[in-house]
Amino acid sequence: MKRKNVMILGAAGRDFHNFNTYYRDDEGFDVRAFTAAQIPDIDGRKYPAELAGKLYPEGIPIHAQDDLEKLIKELDIDICVFSYSDVPYSFVMGISARVNAAGAQFLLMGTKDTMIKSTKPVVAVCAVRTGCGKSQTSRKIVETLKAMGLRVVAVRHPMPYGDLVKQTVQRFATLEDLKKHDCTIEEMEEYEPYVTRGNVIYAGVDYGAILEQAENDPDGCDVILWDGGNNDFPFYKPDLMVTVVDPHRPGHELSYYPGEVNLRISDVVVINKIDSADFENIQTVRKNIAMANPKALVVEAASTITVDKPEVIKGKRVLVVEDGPTLTHGEMKIGAGVVAARKLGATELVDPRPYITGKLKDTFRTYPNIGTLLPAMGYGEQQVKDLEKTIENTDCDSVVIATPVDLNRIIKIKKPNTRVHYDLQEIGSPNLNEILNDFVKEKVK
Repeated sequence: MKRKNVMILGAAGRDFHNFNTYYRDDEGFDVRAFTAAQIPDIDGRKYPAELAGKLYPEGIPIHAQDDLEKLIKELDIDICVFSYSDVPYSFVMGISARVNAAGAQFLLMGTKDTMIKSTKPVVAVCAVRTGCGKSQTSRKIVETLKAMGLRVVAVRHPMPYGDLVKQTVQRFATLEDLKKHDCTIEEMEEYEPYVTRGNVIYAGVDYGAILEQAENDPDGCDVILWDGGNNDFPFYKPDLMVTVVDPHRPGHELSYYPGEVNLRISDVVVINKIDSADFENIQTVRKNIAMANPKALVVEAASTITVDKPEVIKGKRVLVVEDGPTLTHGEMKIGAGVVAARKLGATELVDPRPYITGKLKDTFRTYPNIGTLLPAMGYGEQQVKDLEKTIENTDCDSVVIATPVDLNRIIKIKKPNTRVHYDLQEIGSPNLNEILNDFVKEKVK
């Protein structure tokens, strides 16, 4: 039987996982290429032979998605597998139209063929969009489970933007581990909040191997916490599925891929940021949850904000620096930094666009609706340098840093600056403590 020629469309994450779990050892398929999108500078490399398995001794090339139709023709592709996240349905079907017009099938893989079963109980935290508040929800769950005397090991959705062989399995327990693994700002934003709280977190490329090591972590493991990325669904089969929704973007829970999948498979839905969202938008989200998943428990929460040095904001013209992916493909117009600046009396939010340099110009060209905010882009050394230079160039009194990572540890910020922190605060009942108590009684032996 002729092997089906496959190309996997991705962004250095879900694409590799779909290959590893479904295609790697199946002689019925010939995966001839990956394509890369969303993340800068991740094309032009190979998925290495060390990870690709015995059927691919030369590895698998990774091309830019811009060359989609050309690649389908030149590589005689039969099936294109869409394998990245946080995109509107119109975008997904636009790619599908290009694939079908070029003669190939278009495929979206489901949960059954890609979720790995753990020997430990798994709590998964996902979202319907980037920037809903997965990280603060995950931190809250870890703290709650630890208070019950349980050893929790977190596993983060992949961000392997460097040497894929070296990144096969990564364990982060100290800040030094971030240096050892040459983490980008985007990676540090996800890992640092765990390690500074004394928690262990894993990430990498091969999530079967990662799970095996996490289950047998040297510090012990009672529960695996899956910390999702973008709005992708979990790589591991959850025993408790938590999805975070955002009333600042009402309706997105039903119109972005694969966020609606998360909404529909959830045991618990957290409506976050109700302290800063309009009542009508909150009601829209409640109605959509009830329609899509009426059996889910709904937790309402505020995203509480604290500021290290409020005096750096009050009466000042401030540059607000927010989490990069939240502002780019997450399409958020405001973040915790803007909320803090408005609450604490900043006289002006300074527009960084006249001052941006280098690769940050590409970011603003790709995402022109970012507005008067600066995304903390740091996928590579040059982007980090451009971020530092842009902050230095900007005509402002002070800088408001609302990123999960301490930017002062990574770049030199000569202007007065302060950090903004945000945490999940549940309102009323049901709450995560009650839900996790029931989960532990039922699932944790």
